[in-house]
Amino acid sequence: SPHHANGTSYAATLVAIVTLEAFAGMWINAFIVSVICMAWIQKKSLNSNEKILLLLGFSRFGFLCISCLHYLFSTLYPNYFLVHPLFPLISSLQTMFNNAHLWVSTCLCGFYCIKIANFNNSFFIYLKVKIDTIVPWLLVGSLLFSVVNGILVYDVTDKALSKNLTLTSQGIIWKSSIRIDEHFSSVYFISGFQLVTSFTAVTFSALLLLFSLWRHKRNMQANSMKDLSMDAHIKAMKSILSFLVMYSINFGVLILALISSFWKQNHVIFLIYLFLYAFPAFHSLILIYTNPKLEKSMRSILCCRNCKVCIK
Repeated sequence: SPHHANGTSYAATLVAIVTLEAFAGMWINAFIVSVICMAWIQKKSLNSNEKILLLLGFSRFGFLCISCLHYLFSTLYPNYFLVHPLFPLISSLQTMFNNAHLWVSTCLCGFYCIKIANFNNSFFIYLKVKIDTIVPWLLVGSLLFSVVNGILVYDVTDKALSKNLTLTSQGIIWKSSIRIDEHFSSVYFISGFQLVTSFTAVTFSALLLLFSLWRHKRNMQANSMKDLSMDAHIKAMKSILSFLVMYSINFGVLILALISSFWKQNHVIFLIYLFLYAFPAFHSLILIYTNPKLEKSMRSILCCRNCKVCIK
């Protein structure tokens, strides 16, 4: 029927857009991981910033891969997607990678704040001295917490869906009409707590850093001093401000994603997916163009491609 054809066409368009976004994000984060890994091989070591960026790029690449599979299967092949243990496994991996990139990006913002900002506070000075020792423990903690969350989601999903088995001609599959929201109260609570905690930490770090940079810029202008790092400070302020705006939007979208799980609205869910897949790509692009080494590698790749096009 025309209505069914329009629905199929609409679904195909949505899948195409989300898939393109996911592949763009995967390429960008794979670039970050590859550049840092090559630097690791050359130097035999990584500084704290590179460690955070490496784990962030890897976790975002994994998140986009699993989320893309989740969206494609749930949209195009829902019956095949709901085969045990595919659905619990993909949901678990998606949660694990999502938590990892959420917490690692929070660590990155806190790291920038402690490294760049200047305050005459004994605790802040202590953190500045010890930050390179603290970073590995923060990253390990982020990974362990993400793995625990992934295991929790797998267990809850598996138990909730195992009560709703049905036999079909294709074998034992989950009922696609099942509503499992009541089984996920603990998962929703933990997810909401993580979002609020992460957003609070990012906002606090960003505002502290912006205040410190603004104060430094004002002092330089008041004393009519020429500071060679002034442009770098202004660039850092713009970068942190963009981080704060993007995290604020991302926080709102993630909260909306939690709420929308209770009332199925396809248009709202698509908009949520649209931004959730765009965020890792855009944020990673900002990280590339605020990191001299990554920016140089990106420009060299783009220049090489342009040269090849010109030669052809």
